[in-house]
This record gives sequence, C-alpha cells and structure tokens, in this order.
Amino acid sequence: MTKSFSNSVKANDRLCAAVPGGAHTYAKGEDQYPAEMAPVISHGLGAHVWDVDGNEYIEYGSGLRAVSLGHAHPRVLEAVRRELDRGTNFVRPSIIEVEAAERFLEAVPTADMVKFTKNGSDATTAAVKLARAVTGRPLVALCADHAFFSIDDWFIARTPMSAGIPDQIADLTVAFPYGDLAATEELLTRHEGQIACLILEPATQQDPPAGYLEGLRDLAHRHGAVLIFDETITGFRFSAAGAQGLYGVTPDLSSFGKALGNGFAVSALAGKRDLMERGGLRDERERVFLLSTTHGAETHALAAAVAVMDVYAEEGIVERLHAVGESLAAGVREVAASAGVEDHVVVRGRASNLVFATLDENLEPSQSYRTLFLRELILGGVIGPSFVVSAALTEEDIARTVDVVGQACVMYRKALDAGDPSPWTGGRPVKPVFRRYA
Repeated sequence: MTKSFSNSVKANDRLCAAVPGGAHTYAKGEDQYPAEMAPVISHGLGAHVWDVDGNEYIEYGSGLRAVSLGHAHPRVLEAVRRELDRGTNFVRPSIIEVEAAERFLEAVPTADMVKFTKNGSDATTAAVKLARAVTGRPLVALCADHAFFSIDDWFIARTPMSAGIPDQIADLTVAFPYGDLAATEELLTRHEGQIACLILEPATQQDPPAGYLEGLRDLAHRHGAVLIFDETITGFRFSAAGAQGLYGVTPDLSSFGKALGNGFAVSALAGKRDLMERGGLRDERERVFLLSTTHGAETHALAAAVAVMDVYAEEGIVERLHAVGESLAAGVREVAASAGVEDHVVVRGRASNLVFATLDENLEPSQSYRTLFLRELILGGVIGPSFVVSAALTEEDIARTVDVVGQACVMYRKALDAGDPSPWTGGRPVKPVFRRYA
C-alpha cells in the first residue's frame, strides 16, 4: 500500500509555524498520528474524507465525535443556508433562539431551561460557577477517571499541562473515583460543607454500575452539593437526551455539545429552573454572570442544531449509530482473533461510542503499538483516533474497515512475535495529549 503524504507534511509545517500545536484542538495535533502520516483534510462527504494529497479515507471519530450524521448532511446544510440569508447575529435575540431552546427542551425533557454557547468548556465552567454561587462553597469535585472536562483553570490545573495556573487554583479541585460511592462519601465527609459540586461523565466505556448514578445523586444532595453531568459526548449519542435519558437519573445541571450541531459550533448548559434562573432576569436572588457570549447564539449554528434534533427524532439516528457500531465491533473482534491478537487489539465502549486499545506483550497500553496500528489503518484508507461511528457509514464502509483492520492485525502479530513494534511504526511513537513537555 503506497500513499503520498508530501502535501500534508508541508501543510503541517505551515500549521505549526502559524498555529501553536499545529491544530486548534490538541487531540488533532500531528503528534497524535504516525510520523509524517498526519493527513491534513481537504474536504469530507458522509463518512469519507479526502486529504490535501488526494488520499481518500473512511473516517471514524468524526470531528472528535461531533459529526454523528456524517459530513455535509443535506438537511443540516439546507437549514444553515436558509438561516444565513436571514443574517447571523443581531443586537437583540433572534426568534430562532427561542425555537432552538424549546426544541432542545423537547429532546431533553429532564431539563427545565437551556442556554447555548460555542463549546463544551464554556458550558461545564458555567455549571461549576453556578454551583459555587448557589452553594457558597469553593471546592469542585471531578471524576478522576474521565479524561477531559474543560480548557479552564479549574480542570487543567490538575493535568500535567498546568503551566500558567497558580497552585491555589489546583487546590480548589478535588477528585473522586467513578463507580465508588463509598470513596466519594468519604471525600464529601472529609471536606464537609466545602464541595460545591460533583461533575462527571455519567457513562463512558461501560454502563454505570447498577444504582451508581442514583446513589451519587442522593449522596450529592445529602451533602448539599450540586450534581453535574458532562453530556458533551453522551448527549445525542447514547440517546437524544444523553445518558440521563438512557439511565433515568436527572442531574441538577448538565452540558451538551459535540453531536448537537453535527460539526457546527453549538453547545448547551441545561438544568433545573431554580438553578438556571440565578443567571436570569426574573429572580430576586443575587445574580450569577452565567454565560454571555457574542457568538453563543449565532443563528446558523442554532439552525443546524434544530435540524440535527429533527433528523435524530425522525430517522432513528441513535438506533442507527448503535447498529453500525455493533457491526463494526463484531467484525474487528473476529479479525483480531483470527490474527491471534484479540487480547492486544481490544474494542471497548458502547456501540455508538467505540474506542480501541492497543496493548503490548504484557497487555499494557502501548503508544508504540498504537502507532503501528494507526499507520496500517491510514495506509489502508481508514483514519480515526477511535472507532466512534457516524450514521453515514455504509455496510460497504464497515466491511472495508474490517478488512483493513484484519491486515493491520497481521502486522501487529508480527510485531508481538518479534517483541518490538519499532520496525513497523515508521518513526517516533504517537504521544499522549496531556504531557508536560512537547
């Protein structure tokens, strides 16, 4: 399999010269891909993308889980084009703001009010600020087992990339383990009266333990804390109403994003009226400067969100995502077993939100083996940091992907037998996003 990446290499050099990190999201950086094999995308359609060298790929993890309907979805584009002709931003709210809000609250009936913004970090940070305001407490308790909540100081202070954040900020964030109510209760007791909120993704790779989310809600409320679900990923992927709709546990506040706009920039803070009104105009309590963004309600992004919600409701998109994911997972597991690497190339997660693990000879996560695997996929015309599916994937796409994965697994077996993947990595290994030095 021969591919040229010369134009992408040049484009990456230009990106790194002009843009810190060479991308506007660290997870899209060239360090996340094999050396000189980080395609720079020209365009996409459905579940396929093309790079600036003209290489075509079946794409997974579209837009870091944002493009769940596929690229250039006709109904979304039609709605956006229609709204663009009407103007994009005004000195007062557009009527589409209330239409989008009401449509969102239909899709997410566990919420009473919603406020739109541009990215998930804004929404989660607004939720944290609101929780601190209503409780009068300083500490934020976040789930230590979940990878990312916000670009803001309250979260980044606890990562290896905490440069520029005073230590005092890090001291205001504590952590609890997922699925362990006893440990969380111990944390709340140890910091009695100091923890404003518990924030977590309600589910990631596995379903939550039976009774866990209910128990966490009750525990938070018993200790006077606000429960926040980060549904940035799970919203409109686990169900239209997110994990809270799937598992039947309503948080006090929640953030939505990613799939809400099918790639257009729109996210949301949603929650109970008593809390959300603290950022409003019809409440007598001290006000919270909740969310106030010039571009938070751009009309074309809200039109995209309305179209996405309509497509989800009318076309059974959640069911489609699960069916496609189940087909892919079954195929990958079969070819991995055939190559004798089923314990090393592992598919995990809910069918609509699949990831893959690449394990070494000792069954430990390996960046070098991940590099080998990604390299073989890219050479075979498949790209993605995960196996997160879109509804645009066809049976032919899945069959082709499974075939490419099968070929990659054969190479993986060779590397395992040799005890060294480096002859098959093409250079330096891919890097973790959170690291102190480049």
